[in-house]
Amino acid sequence: MEPRGIEAVFLETHNWGKAAKFFQSLGFELEFETDHSSGQLRNGDGPYVFIAEVPESKETAMQIVLKVPAETLDPSVEVVTPFDNTHYGTREATVRDPDGRTWSLQAPAGS
Repeated sequence: MEPRGIEAVFLETHNWGKAAKFFQSLGFELEFETDHSSGQLRNGDGPYVFIAEVPESKETAMQIVLKVPAETLDPSVEVVTPFDNTHYGTREATVRDPDGRTWSLQAPAGS
């Protein structure tokens, strides 16, 4: 059975360099950096942290991404955006929990 749980934490920041250094000081290692002020860090084999710089005029946000083995969801789950392909080889969707919070889901491509 494929593992489930927290796949990633997506963070927005106003300063990519400072944010990356903060996580590195906590033991996270840089897996890759893009040419547009973003990148991915990981500590061991746990969830990765993807950090993206946004303009100062935008409020920063954080999103936890849950790993699911396939796109099949219970009919009682409110789907905000259905599963769709990402440019990095997975499929992602957004759902809403009973208290109104939105959650990102990530499934393997082709599931």
